[in-house]
Amino acid sequence: MREQDLTETERKIPDHVAVIMDGNGRWAKKHGLPRTEGHRVGAGRVREIVEKCLELGVKYFTIYAFSKENWKRPGKEVSGIMKLSEVFFNREFNRLK
Repeated sequence: MREQDLTETERKIPDHVAVIMDGNGRWAKKHGLPRTEGHRVGAGRVREIVEKCLELGVKYFTIYAFSKENWKRPGKEVSGIMKLSEVFFNREFNRLK
């Protein structure tokens, strides 16, 4: 659908967008990659979404990236997710605020 085909109501930009990170490990498995690679690719997608939200004027962005159930994953995977989160936020925070 093209933007000019949208009604005025459909063009309204929300104040708040939330993303639930889910399926990165399954995506990686489907593509024959390690789960950690799926998490890395997912982080890149978050960057794209945040940049688009900034471009559109979205005021608030929430990421739900880790649930209490995730603690049950193998320690190496949990450590990888935590390190990826740390690197992502340290690198992106100042650029995106």
